[in-house]
Amino acid sequence: MNKQTTLSKILSFFLIKIIVGIGVIVSLVAFIEWLRSSLLDKTSLPGDIKAIIVAVAEACIATAAYIFLFRAYDKRHVYELSTKFFLNNAIIGFLTGILLQALFISIIYIAGTFLILKVNPVSTLLSPFAFGLSAGFVAEIILIGISFRLLEEQTGTVIALIVFIILFAILHVNAKGATVVSVGATAMQAGFMLPAAYVFSRSLWLPVFLHFGWDFAEPGIFGGVNPSTSITQGLLTSKIAGNSLLTGGETGPQDSLSSLLLCLLLGTIFLVLAKRKNNFIKRPGAPTATNKKWLMRNYL
Repeated sequence: MNKQTTLSKILSFFLIKIIVGIGVIVSLVAFIEWLRSSLLDKTSLPGDIKAIIVAVAEACIATAAYIFLFRAYDKRHVYELSTKFFLNNAIIGFLTGILLQALFISIIYIAGTFLILKVNPVSTLLSPFAFGLSAGFVAEIILIGISFRLLEEQTGTVIALIVFIILFAILHVNAKGATVVSVGATAMQAGFMLPAAYVFSRSLWLPVFLHFGWDFAEPGIFGGVNPSTSITQGLLTSKIAGNSLLTGGETGPQDSLSSLLLCLLLGTIFLVLAKRKNNFIKRPGAPTATNKKWLMRNYL
């Protein structure tokens, strides 16, 4: 009995939950990648179609694994992935991601350093779409659904946001081509804006699809560099030159000064609206997104 109680306490500790959750998702995604190299890559299917199949599989398996794992782990309904919140948050998130990239490109264009060299067939959108789909689902389920959510429940919203901002800044200090602006921009995007989107909506669909739209649009629509992918061709073949503060330099528009400022602004808007909805977790042990009554009162 004591051994079971001790084991239960260990498994319930939030850091153990984070490790277990990440381990399960990463293992399943790795399994999908193994199936791709073992089976799918040996077929005669076009590369773009293979990429779409793998991306859909990874998105589905990451979502399903999260739901089943935390339904069992927390003994609750997984409200943050409720289908009730899917459509609105998916549309808003996806369009917001594309709009942000369009704003970055517009600023570069106004400065006279963005040039469209060629418009490619619509079929070139398939690979970037697959990349954005997989990245949006897998990354945000791990980062926001598992890591941020559990940290926030333990420490409160404000401390969790501060930890995430610092963490992403530290993780990207030594990235290739890193500058003060690029590190700040990454911290504002992944460490502030996306968690803030979750705090505002209390739905993972919003940050998942915002990330999806963002990663799809940058290389897929505008032909910009995205350091997370090797995709070199999208709908537009473009030339981006000029001051790295405006263009993001070798790491692309997402690491520009405009990206830093706009993501800071949008994240702040999300938090102001979240505060008005009483969506902040103010202290450890306060009602959280796992509490049905709190959900009903605040955003259901």
